[in-house]
Amino acid sequence: MYKNAFFSIQTKTDFEELTLQIFKHQASNNIVYKQFLKHLKISISSVKHLKDIPFLPIQFFKTHKVVSTTQKEQQTFSSSGTSGNLTSKHYVTDLSIYENSYLKAFEYFYEKIEDYTVLALLPSYLERNGSSLIYMVNDLIKKSEKPESGFYLNNLSDLKDKLISLDGQGKKVLLIGVSFALLDLVEKYQFQLTTTIVMETGGMKGRRKELVRNELHDILKQGFGLENIHSEYGMTELLSQAYSNGNGVFKTPPWMKILIRDTENPLQLLPNNHTGGINIIDLANVNSCSFIATQDLGKVLTHTTFEVLGRFDHSDIRGCNLLTH
Repeated sequence: MYKNAFFSIQTKTDFEELTLQIFKHQASNNIVYKQFLKHLKISISSVKHLKDIPFLPIQFFKTHKVVSTTQKEQQTFSSSGTSGNLTSKHYVTDLSIYENSYLKAFEYFYEKIEDYTVLALLPSYLERNGSSLIYMVNDLIKKSEKPESGFYLNNLSDLKDKLISLDGQGKKVLLIGVSFALLDLVEKYQFQLTTTIVMETGGMKGRRKELVRNELHDILKQGFGLENIHSEYGMTELLSQAYSNGNGVFKTPPWMKILIRDTENPLQLLPNNHTGGINIIDLANVNSCSFIATQDLGKVLTHTTFEVLGRFDHSDIRGCNLLTH
């Protein structure tokens, strides 16, 4: 019904109107979200503005099947959990929405993926099934249509040679990697890159001491010889991503919005430049739940930009977690 409508959003009004339509659809058709609203004693008719929409705690993706459709899932994405921990599961009934979301977002912030050679350094994600990040990067590698594009697992020497060669030829390169693997690379080799974008996806996954983002980026900037390190903010429970081209300031595509909630009162939203829990509206989640209260802490800077400042205490560290600021 709303399958591609959100990719045509042009204005704030477009976004708000479509968001309220999707809220009504999910409040009626998503059993988990419907029960959640009932528990809060919130009726559909009482929600007239974005600020009235309740956000489903992200933990429900660990314990329930969060869907707003009777269609069978085409793919189930799961988070990386430490042994014994429950993992989040996102039942995706229409993969074309996810594919459209990441391709359009990449083009929105960068250029067409065909303009890039994509080199992926995501060893921890390749070691398990069901990663939405691997699905996305694998598709970007294919869509780049460059013979040099691909995943690098333990062959850092080959990756070094490829990076130096492509960058030296003035080719546009996207090197996307998990933080600890990018650190491994620059500890072993030094670079002076000019046409390469280095993008970290967060997460030390217990491989190294967690670093604050500034510290991590300083090491990577020095190691790669770049002025900025880019970042991707995504998670299993979302079908959209936000991107940062440096300084830890993330931008959302037009069909995604960040709101900040009071940590003491989760139904209370905070104004810009106040730190609290990150709530995400992701309209690409039309078939699951578009309104998610995450375990990340951050603040909104403008209506399209935000910072991630860490995580709530006692929440489990996830594969796609971002580093504390």
